[in-house]
Amino acid sequence: MKVLVSACIMGENCKYNGKNNKNSAAIHFLKDKEVISICPEVLAGMETPRPCAEIVNGRVVDENGNDVSLEYNKAVAVALSKIQNEEIDLVILQSRSPTCGVNQIYDGSFTGKLVSGMGLFAKPCRTCVCGNSREKVRGR
Repeated sequence: MKVLVSACIMGENCKYNGKNNKNSAAIHFLKDKEVISICPEVLAGMETPRPCAEIVNGRVVDENGNDVSLEYNKAVAVALSKIQNEEIDLVILQSRSPTCGVNQIYDGSFTGKLVSGMGLFAKPCRTCVCGNSREKVRGR
């Protein structure tokens, strides 16, 4: 089974704040799988750490009020091109992220409030494979 996984879930320090979202349950689940670890932002050359970003009215805006949609759209394009010839069976993406969020994303107020929605990279992934948030892997 080939699984695409957000790199931060695998313990890579690639989050906006320079940290990770290491998920031991996910790593355990993946131990006998072929894993493709991916971080669209890193692939596109974004710095780590970088300003926090959220989706606001369909645009990606950082915590300083800068529209960074072009950078995030580039990140998605680079990530999709990297996996375009892969036959991926399962995707496990980091919840709430403006790129990888599966079921919920932050609302754009930078207050931690969540709303239903999908990240920019998660949207195209759902049409070709089964997307799961990291929460669904817990306890397996």
